[in-house]
Amino acid sequence: MISFSRLRIGAKPSLVVACILLGLAACPALAGMAIEEVETSSGIKAWLVQDYSLPIVTTRFAFRGGRTQDPSGKEGIVNLITELLDEGAGNLDSDAFQERLDDAGAEMLFEAGPDAVYGYMRVLAERKDEAFQLLRLAIEQPRFDQQPVDRLRAQIVSSILARAKDPETAAQFAWMRAIYGDHPYSRREEGTVQTLAAVTTSDLKAVHERIFARGNLTIAVVGAIDPGTLKRDLDRIFGGLPAGPSLTPVVDAVPKLGRAIRVAYDLPQAQLSLAYPGIPRKDPQFFAANLMNQILGGGAFTSRLWNEVREKRGLAYGIYSTLENIDHASALVIGTGTRPDRAAETLSLIQAEVRRMSEEGVSEDELTAAKKKLIGGYAIENLNSSSAVAQTLVQIQLEDRGIDYVERRKQLIQAVTVEDVRAVAKRLLSADPTVMTVGPSLKGTNR
Repeated sequence: MISFSRLRIGAKPSLVVACILLGLAACPALAGMAIEEVETSSGIKAWLVQDYSLPIVTTRFAFRGGRTQDPSGKEGIVNLITELLDEGAGNLDSDAFQERLDDAGAEMLFEAGPDAVYGYMRVLAERKDEAFQLLRLAIEQPRFDQQPVDRLRAQIVSSILARAKDPETAAQFAWMRAIYGDHPYSRREEGTVQTLAAVTTSDLKAVHERIFARGNLTIAVVGAIDPGTLKRDLDRIFGGLPAGPSLTPVVDAVPKLGRAIRVAYDLPQAQLSLAYPGIPRKDPQFFAANLMNQILGGGAFTSRLWNEVREKRGLAYGIYSTLENIDHASALVIGTGTRPDRAAETLSLIQAEVRRMSEEGVSEDELTAAKKKLIGGYAIENLNSSSAVAQTLVQIQLEDRGIDYVERRKQLIQAVTVEDVRAVAKRLLSADPTVMTVGPSLKGTNR
């Protein structure tokens, strides 16, 4: 899921109250949630969930083509663009734009993911016209004035320099380079001091024009708005964009396995990361792999790795495994932290548990419990507010899973058998993983 780091809220007491209400926006009951597709006169499509429990409209959207669209030598430009979209647009400079946004009592946020640029607006229904006009200007006519460009670039550079000697940051970059090599996924999200210095206003405008178009746009809206009104509003917001984007093709990346990476730091704890093959979202074994991962290390306090490493031996405060999926790559990643003098033992236990899963599969009881968690936890984690519903519906569209996916997902999970999990475990976990250690050398190993 996408996390947004920048929040613009007005300071007036009435607007503060409004924003508190926005944070409490109710989620439609899952059983009765009706998702309908609307299409405007200009061909813009969106998924809508009408919810009149509060007079709020929540809009989330995405333009395919995220940080992978950074030009070579100017990495960080897409991230910088998202930081600048609410820093002046149309005939409004930064201060004027922010004043108008505050007056509308709206939240407007943008973020660059690896494969898409995400946007978000939440506003009281009675103030949506003002807010939507500002949203239109931000995505269609950003100004990229030199003063905010210089200010935000300086902030990003300061953050890069502050984290330059941070071991976790160094480890992250070493990990991405080792796994993805020269693929765009290995680039630093915010760019570097050198690449950001090379970015000009003309570059910002050119990349913006390549990405922001109707043809790569995905939208979800939840709240107090009917289909007819939404159609008109969507045409007003997005109708002035170009019909199609001009994206740089991105090839699929196969994570590089069988490597040993060491990031040496004098730390009181050793961090361990292991990467195994992943599985694409469209693969027939995808849900079997998700259930396998839940049993292996995805279930907090209940997984095999938690039981062997944390409960039985107290070697770590926490341990996890996760299936990571982005548009052009996938991997199964395991991570934990432990005392340096117990790191070799911990790594050996993890690898032994992975081998056992690969060779023996899972039991019926384990599979039943995992199914219950994946089905029951979905609503709690993904449908617990109007904002979460909108975000989830955008992601379902990006993954091309169909408008009936929320209900169909239950059936796909329930259909998985013990034999299905055993087969996918053997497929993914038989590989020699890439292993990264951060901290002192692991005693008893060459890592």
